[in-house]
Amino acid sequence: MSLLTEPFNPRYLEALEQFRLIDDTFFDAHMDGNIEAMQLLLNTFFHRDDIIVKEVVTQKSANNLYGRSARFDVIAVDSDSKIYNCEIQRANEGANPKRARFNNSLIDSREINKGTKYQDFPEIWVIFITENDIFGAQLPMYHVERNVIELNKPFDDAAHIIYVNGEYRGDDDMGLLMHDFFCTDPAKMHFPELAKRADFLKHNNKGVKAMCEIMQKLQAEGHAAGLAEGRLEGRLEGRLEERTSLALDMLRDKKPMDEIIKYSRLTPERIEELAHQLQ
Repeated sequence: MSLLTEPFNPRYLEALEQFRLIDDTFFDAHMDGNIEAMQLLLNTFFHRDDIIVKEVVTQKSANNLYGRSARFDVIAVDSDSKIYNCEIQRANEGANPKRARFNNSLIDSREINKGTKYQDFPEIWVIFITENDIFGAQLPMYHVERNVIELNKPFDDAAHIIYVNGEYRGDDDMGLLMHDFFCTDPAKMHFPELAKRADFLKHNNKGVKAMCEIMQKLQAEGHAAGLAEGRLEGRLEGRLEERTSLALDMLRDKKPMDEIIKYSRLTPERIEELAHQLQ
């Protein structure tokens, strides 16, 4: 339930209502310092219940010697000093295997000090949560490990890669978790660890203010860069126009209201307005 008592930019509010955890901007804000949610994710991914997270940070950057940089979505460290890099990937090309290699190398360069013994190198997990099933096998996750091919034995370099299939909708915890990642309404989420923070960011004055500041900053950064695809305003308008066009087409085809809400991700009130315009 909304607790908003302050005036906010209505365009930002419209965008905020449609944000999901699979959207990296919302994912970053949701997970920042959110140990409870990160523990839920990791324990679900690894089918465990004993992973204890000590630290969660977002939007961390690291540079290699040649100046190239990467902006990590989420970095977490557990009680065994294992490092987890969780990345949201909406587009298939963003989940390129060499992206995982690059992220892994940057984490190494940031975490390993001169003189650190090899046996003391941290164990690193690079986890891509992808919108699509990029491998097409309809599995909940895909694990990537190095092997000694001739011996068919693991290489044991303590570097791991996981691709989480966002399309997976099984009736297990992974399926419920992926449902929540694509859910715009916190009240319809299965996991309270995710719903509580999502509701705060969408319906509480402090949370909404923080999200509006993030969107305003992204919009300003995109404008300063002079790149249309980098402007939040353009992205929001484009997405809204696409959803509106889809809703109009479905209304013309006399599709059920629940289907229009599901696929357009517009509010029932907005769909009613569009239906009135058609009439």
